[in-house]
Amino acid sequence: MATVNVGTVDVFLISPRTDEWRILTLQRSNTTRCPTAWETVHGRIEAGEEPEEAAAREVREETGLEVKRLYNVTVQPFYLHRTHTVELAVVFAAFVDPAAPVVLGDEHARAEWLTAERALERFAWPRERDALRDILHLLRGGDAGPVEDVLRVY
Repeated sequence: MATVNVGTVDVFLISPRTDEWRILTLQRSNTTRCPTAWETVHGRIEAGEEPEEAAAREVREETGLEVKRLYNVTVQPFYLHRTHTVELAVVFAAFVDPAAPVVLGDEHARAEWLTAERALERFAWPRERDALRDILHLLRGGDAGPVEDVLRVY
């Protein structure tokens, strides 16, 4: 029997430059799942960890960056047929320091800061494109406006 698990996070990193936001895209290395695919920060929620804690940890592990502001955006379901699990990914938007260097972990071969339009084209998964569109709509003014109190984690 299939189960449902809140077990992963997706974190979209935003570099809030004065001209136009940049979104970090990561290319998976040849030694991991989905070799060469472009995606956002993605990872598992560890035992005893809340989704927002996992989001900040995964950002540090995969990019070496520190989250300055974190927003919860949506939840995306996907199916893992090997474990018969409907996995729920909690999706976050994270603002980071635009001057900080990206330091990749072993999972990724390359990182590129792209305009939102280019990131939408680059992401391999349609659910990532959908989530980024939600982020661009909700945070278009630089914060969540009238829904800041329910979306901003810190």
